[in-house]
Amino acid sequence: MVAARKVLKEKEITGAGFMTLTAIIILTIAAFTHAGWNLLGKSGRPSPAFFLSANTLGFLTLTPALFIFTSAFPLFSLHIWAYLLLAGFFQAIYYLGLAGAYHSADMSIAYPVARSIPVMGVALITSLLGIGAALGSQSVVGMVIVVSGCLLLPMKQFNTFRLSNYWNIGTIYALLAALGTTGYSIVDDTALRLLRETSGVPAHIPGITIIYSFLEGAFTSFWLLVFLCSTREERNRFKAILWKEKSKAGLTGFTIYLTYTLVLISMSFVTNVSYVVAFRQLSIPIGTTIAVLFLKERAYLPKLTGTFLIFIGLVLVGTA
Repeated sequence: MVAARKVLKEKEITGAGFMTLTAIIILTIAAFTHAGWNLLGKSGRPSPAFFLSANTLGFLTLTPALFIFTSAFPLFSLHIWAYLLLAGFFQAIYYLGLAGAYHSADMSIAYPVARSIPVMGVALITSLLGIGAALGSQSVVGMVIVVSGCLLLPMKQFNTFRLSNYWNIGTIYALLAALGTTGYSIVDDTALRLLRETSGVPAHIPGITIIYSFLEGAFTSFWLLVFLCSTREERNRFKAILWKEKSKAGLTGFTIYLTYTLVLISMSFVTNVSYVVAFRQLSIPIGTTIAVLFLKERAYLPKLTGTFLIFIGLVLVGTA
């Protein structure tokens, strides 16, 4: 890890964006687990209540870290707590959008939209705010290809490009999920960079990351609970899930936190969070394949072409 941070510092000095092999391996594993928990969320009865259950049971699996990494707590300043509150809010928006999208549309359509839009959103916002290293031209081209490929996925034929393919209730919810992803990605990157600068010791990074993930999960459940308190139907559904589907919700939650903890760790090995958000889109072809194989959704030629374009775009991003 020390060697990786040394390489990152050298790249930051030259001003070039960089993504280490360690980050690529971690994010590849995370892509498979991310597609897996989305399959669990889609195959049941996707709802805010389900994701509240899954998120709560998921972040509670990190509880032992509170006792193992107690020395990390003094590093959490008031600014970090504010970032956590904001990140939890964006995570809650993401889950609400995802629940609506999976309730209204196929996974092979909703999943790519929710996953692809943040690539451009994070890249644009981080560039405007001057966060992280400058994006290289190859990375920008790769991101554009990724998004272009994602736009092909909902099409049945190449000559059926219509606004209605995207502008429907399922896509609107998917865009809401994308907004949440964009928000928490930027907030998390900012907060974790601040924490790493505060600690100044690479050995603290795993502990800080896990504690941060636990606390963000707690704030996410808080915001989701605020939403559920306003809807009797979701409150009743939440009780039913804890009574009848807690095993599935627990497995989903565990996989969610395994995935995102890996993603947070990977942020230590890149010079711009946009690279993390872009490379995570590897989960799109994986998710599409899973949807076709397990949910029996149709694999149209534009979907296959879009998947290929996403792969090419990711190679460009990962090797820039």
